[in-house]
Amino acid sequence: MSVDTIVIGAGQAGLATGHHLAKQGISFEILEAGQRIGQSWRDRWKSLRLFTPVQYSALPGMSHSNSHSDKGYLRKDEFADYLEEYASQFELPVRLGVRVERLTRTADGFEVVTSAGSINAHNVVLATGPNALPHIPAFAATIDPSITQLHSSEYVDPASIPDGNVLVVGAGTSGAEIALELAATHRVTLAGRPTAHIPDPVFTYAGAAYWAFISSVLTVKTPIGRRVAKAFHASGAPLIRISMKQVESAGVSRKPRLMGAADAESSAPTTIIWATGFTPDLSWLPDLPLGPGGYPTSVRGEVTDVPGLFLVGMPFQFGLTSGLIGGVGRDAEWIVKRIAHTRHAERSTVNTL
Repeated sequence: MSVDTIVIGAGQAGLATGHHLAKQGISFEILEAGQRIGQSWRDRWKSLRLFTPVQYSALPGMSHSNSHSDKGYLRKDEFADYLEEYASQFELPVRLGVRVERLTRTADGFEVVTSAGSINAHNVVLATGPNALPHIPAFAATIDPSITQLHSSEYVDPASIPDGNVLVVGAGTSGAEIALELAATHRVTLAGRPTAHIPDPVFTYAGAAYWAFISSVLTVKTPIGRRVAKAFHASGAPLIRISMKQVESAGVSRKPRLMGAADAESSAPTTIIWATGFTPDLSWLPDLPLGPGGYPTSVRGEVTDVPGLFLVGMPFQFGLTSGLIGGVGRDAEWIVKRIAHTRHAERSTVNTL
């Protein structure tokens, strides 16, 4: 089987890329390891809502006009339904339950070896995003085995957590929200250094101006954008929709970043929840050059050392909004234009020979 472009991943990045590929008339397929579009969202904890307001959480060409959003923020299952509807409305060729096992170079592109057979493609777009594999510090393996440990991706709701003290590790938005929810039923300690908090009024009263700023100014093309990118890779995304003041007011104790097992055990937890983020899964690309945060080295998503290989959906791929639902479409469009431009140039060369 052969197509012009293979897109790996049918999340928001992959679907946005498919939308633009279809507009360009480029033959493509989207490969998704899961059995259902949006399944990774459905598997997260029950009360999870998106971290950006509904008006900034749409993919190109389809708004949330029929949404029943919760206080301006989409619920996780609602967004998963939106992704399914998006793929259906634009008739995107998504193959579910197909896992990519290996990618190798060929004379005219790539061989994509999958659980359903091999596909030859001229271009490959990695749209699996940065959140494929849970990240847990290595010292977790030395913690007292009587303490229950789970990653935030395994957390469901307070009823699923045993009685006793809970230590939530990681003071980003996910860790803060889980700690706040658990505070109603458990004694909770939150460990970690929080990032900056963006107050709700910024979105409520200046949302359009704020979004324009982070979309147009905070990019790798501007000095301030490059400074923010460096800090972003070092410390993570800002707190949205929740602040440390809210967490502390709910009775959650605070402690600094853990340095080892003794730090984790010092608050006598019955359960530890690791809200310590994720890493991309690139095990099937062992020779791919990696840059900050373990992401492939690229120029605006075009992998510099592997012609025909592209990225969409990586944090700060071009700007602060690159990893956000409302910003991924810009990067997808740019990548697809690069693919179309290369195809046109190659055809022109052939026609002049």
